[in-house]
Amino acid sequence: MRKDRFEELAQAYGGDIARWPLEVRDAAALLVAEEPTFTQAVLADAGRLDVALEGWARAPASAALVDRIVAGRPVARRRPVWRGWLAPAGLGAALAAACAAGVIVGAQVSPTPTPTDSGDTVASVSADLDISGLSEEV
Repeated sequence: MRKDRFEELAQAYGGDIARWPLEVRDAAALLVAEEPTFTQAVLADAGRLDVALEGWARAPASAALVDRIVAGRPVARRRPVWRGWLAPAGLGAALAAACAAGVIVGAQVSPTPTPTDSGDTVASVSADLDISGLSEEV
């Protein structure tokens, strides 16, 4: 393990090597055996920070602060009942209007049927049909 890596680990995990990650403990112990003066100085410095941090206690929030935070929270509002069906009804009305507009536009743009020259379309169609087998009994 390099010395700069040892210092980084001491700053991150503290002055007690037993609290360091398992995968770096053996390498740190080897460096302690090789460089006792350097490693003891680094661990002592990190140990002083550990002691200072362990002595520091967070002050609890005052009751007045808690009351102000609770009073400032957003209040859940109940949605009116009519809003539940308004959006689907509006969507249905919009779709119906779009369909009606499509029918109207389609009727406007479609070509107008032209009358035939014979004038009697029914007679010309019935002449093409074989109606001999039909009886006139009704």
